[in-house]
Amino acid sequence: MQESKLALFEEKEIRREWYKDDWYFSVIDVVEVLIDNNKRPRKYWSDLKQKLILEGFIEVSEKIGQLKMMAKDGKMRLTDVADTKTLLRIIQTIPSPKAEPFKRWLAQVGSERLDEIVNPELAINRAKETYIRKGYEDAWIAQRLKSIDSRKELTDNWKQRGAKDRDYAILTDEIYKSTFNINTAQYKELKGINKTKRNLRDSMENLELAITNLAEVTANEIHNTNNSFGLEELKDDVQEAGKITGRARKEIEGKIGRKVAEKTNYKNLTQNALKQIKSKEKRNLNE
Repeated sequence: MQESKLALFEEKEIRREWYKDDWYFSVIDVVEVLIDNNKRPRKYWSDLKQKLILEGFIEVSEKIGQLKMMAKDGKMRLTDVADTKTLLRIIQTIPSPKAEPFKRWLAQVGSERLDEIVNPELAINRAKETYIRKGYEDAWIAQRLKSIDSRKELTDNWKQRGAKDRDYAILTDEIYKSTFNINTAQYKELKGINKTKRNLRDSMENLELAITNLAEVTANEIHNTNNSFGLEELKDDVQEAGKITGRARKEIEGKIGRKVAEKTNYKNLTQNALKQIKSKEKRNLNE
């Protein structure tokens, strides 16, 4: 299975996949970061590919592959990708003041993965630092990190039980439908992030994360109890887990008098904390 992970360069999200023991980055995302805002990234990359071939950089164009990544519409779509070495060659052909800072950033994120393999705790620490920088509150970060850990345990189990790459999205969709009565695309639309590359769970409140986490932990236990194998059996399990947590969600909603899944998104979750950080920085300057 490919390991998906968004990386941040100057607050811009860049899709990447850990595939065949290396990071592969979305070329179009990198181009978008480097070029002028007035230019269209897809058109620029299409023209640049042709230029590379005409100028004899055939070895570069041959090393550009394609992997399925989450598109802005929330669907997994094939996109051009390149490993670190190939990407550095591409960057050299793009006149941009951000090229050198990006090269340094690229070297850093490449080494991070190797460090994390030796010491997995570093991955959690880096995720925590990223969420702090984005302005999430401590309680939310703790819940989010817990959900990341449970999610990895579940997807590892899916892999062992015969799930293929396309199956992970199908099974996740079933969890959302059974738990919240909306599929992944509808959930992202509710949050107002359906036309972005943002991770849905980064727009969930604490309670949403807790219920989603419960659904996935329950699904994992049902898989183990039933010794399920293959997509259809795994689907039955996640639907059962979703129904259980769906009933719990309804009871909670009855008690708190509102829907658990609401329009609150990453902006609402981070803006208060960011205001507090800026206010604190301002006070420190005045002291």
